[in-house]
Amino acid sequence: MKTTDYIAVTIDRFPKGYVFTYADFTAAVNKKEAVIKALNRMVVSGKIAKLAKGKYYKPESTPFGDLEPSQYQVVKDLLEDDGKVIGYLTGYSAYNQLGLTTQISNTIQIGRNDIRPSLNRDRYSIKFVKQKNAITKENIPLLQLLDTIRYIKKIPDSNLEKACLRLVSLLKELSEKELATVVRLAQKYPPATRALLGALLDEAEVTQFKEILLKNLNPITNYKLSGARAILKTAENWNLV
Repeated sequence: MKTTDYIAVTIDRFPKGYVFTYADFTAAVNKKEAVIKALNRMVVSGKIAKLAKGKYYKPESTPFGDLEPSQYQVVKDLLEDDGKVIGYLTGYSAYNQLGLTTQISNTIQIGRNDIRPSLNRDRYSIKFVKQKNAITKENIPLLQLLDTIRYIKKIPDSNLEKACLRLVSLLKELSEKELATVVRLAQKYPPATRALLGALLDEAEVTQFKEILLKNLNPITNYKLSGARAILKTAENWNLV
């Protein structure tokens, strides 16, 4: 089979919105330059679209125009390396996923142990947030939850009361094991995050982890979160002001 025919057949098998590179073909076609040229010709013909240098996708057509790939597809190479999880979507993506906002942002934030300079892909600005905990597939939802608590003031199209009510609801849905993991992971977050987590857990009537959270908080340090005492009954106990 000719290189161009092989590439066309392979792309036809990809789902709509799937992001790929020349490396997806070189296992069977050991001609990098030929593959890249063939892909670029397909971009010109409109069969595929180019996301960034060396990155392509098969757009899904609708009556309103072609759909862009999902944010996960746009940055999946920054989230996994040879099958190992090295990062996760956080920030605006997490706020939307957790039901805290309906806004979709052009900024994609990624939590990683090792961060790198910001970069752009198509219309997206990609930024990195330092995560001090080990990142696993199992704990990503809990890290997203803790990141949301940490940056609660930055959630767009929301306010503190709405955000707190939603977070309390999400905490109530966690199992005992997941709650214990959240509290353990929170130890590597700033004290203000642990204090707010404590107040939210109180609101969710989860009290068995209170001492663990309190013991590493300075009893004379206040954590500024304007309006918290009007929303969370035990905010004062956690020095939220």
